[in-house]
Amino acid sequence: MKDRYLEITYRNGKPFAAYLYLNRKVGTKSSKTKKISDGIVADFDDKGNVIGLEIISPLTTNTSDINKALKSLELSPVSKIELAPLKAA
Repeated sequence: MKDRYLEITYRNGKPFAAYLYLNRKVGTKSSKTKKISDGIVADFDDKGNVIGLEIISPLTTNTSDINKALKSLELSPVSKIELAPLKAA
């Protein structure tokens, strides 16, 4: 399994989107998505396991928003340190 990590995509030097990869087996693909809140979409594998969160508005999404989404999916919260790249972006 891979550990949870954050990836940010930039366009013209500004954050365009972000993705919080959650614990999953290497090579796992998304087969279903579900809008969790404004700006956050969850990806699920073919067995219904959450594999990641798409953060559509990285400049306006904060730790609290992401933790609310994770809580609604019955997943453990992230720390501010894990999301520090969002603040730096």
